[in-house]
Amino acid sequence: MKTTALFAMLAIIGMLATGCASPYPQGILLTDLTLPVAATSNSGKATKVGTATCTSLLGLVTQGDASLEAAKKNGGITKVYHVDWKAKNILGIIGEYTLTVYGE
Repeated sequence: MKTTALFAMLAIIGMLATGCASPYPQGILLTDLTLPVAATSNSGKATKVGTATCTSLLGLVTQGDASLEAAKKNGGITKVYHVDWKAKNILGIIGEYTLTVYGE
């Protein structure tokens, strides 16, 4: 009986640990990462930063505007230097996704 329970538990953990292929690293319990999205040929020191965020609840409801245009508007940016993307998700229950734009 113990072997069956152990096998079942390992099978469940194996199913949870696998999933759809993703271009981004994901944690089962917690994901908290920042990745680059894009860089432009614009050079110089970024003097302004703009962010735009959306949140997700249980993967069922997602709300917000994390678009490039929203981040540019929030930072008063007209010339983009580079863009970063941050994801924070806890157990798939609550997630926050932020786009950060650097420029002038």
